[in-house]
Amino acid sequence: MPENLPSTPSPTTTMCDTKRFSLWVLQIVGLLGLLVFLLWLSLRPKQPTYTIINFSLPTSPVNQGGDNSTVSFELEIRNPNKDSDIYYDDMLLTFFYGEDTLGQKTIPSFYQKKDSTTQMFDHVDADPHVWKKLLGVISKATAELKVAVVTKIRYRMWGRKSKHHGINLHGRLPIGSDGKISGKKKKIRLHHKSMEWRKKGRNL
Repeated sequence: MPENLPSTPSPTTTMCDTKRFSLWVLQIVGLLGLLVFLLWLSLRPKQPTYTIINFSLPTSPVNQGGDNSTVSFELEIRNPNKDSDIYYDDMLLTFFYGEDTLGQKTIPSFYQKKDSTTQMFDHVDADPHVWKKLLGVISKATAELKVAVVTKIRYRMWGRKSKHHGINLHGRLPIGSDGKISGKKKKIRLHHKSMEWRKKGRNL
């Protein structure tokens, strides 16, 4: 009989080796996928933040019935990206009382450098009819306004501009008897409109 013949791998051993190889391939693919995802998160530009840092509207009875009542506001826009500039299209800022529009302001397009903050102080001509309704509630310090910002932006990273990204943010402004922001939070950061925000808006 012939001696020292090579042994033939059993089918069971071959299947085990195949499973180990497949598992190793899956682990490598999963690791690569995780690395790509983390790289995408690190390179993806962050959306700018919008904050109402000052707000004031006239509450003096002397101005009641006038057409020159104005709402003053200061809007802070922050670009948190350390490697992306931002180009803003014209921006529409709207103040609401309930479902009524108190006033609107179009902020012209502008450019913002990376990792920088822009503060805009401006005013809105208030609708006299809506303002009259608001005055009666302000005297009781129970008024609340809604504010909305709508615009489109483009990021510039590594010398190239991205496609347009829509911005549609909202916030609530509790107003005291002095016509200014009341409560502990004197700065109101705007956020994406949530379902809870929509439900509350229907009840105003």
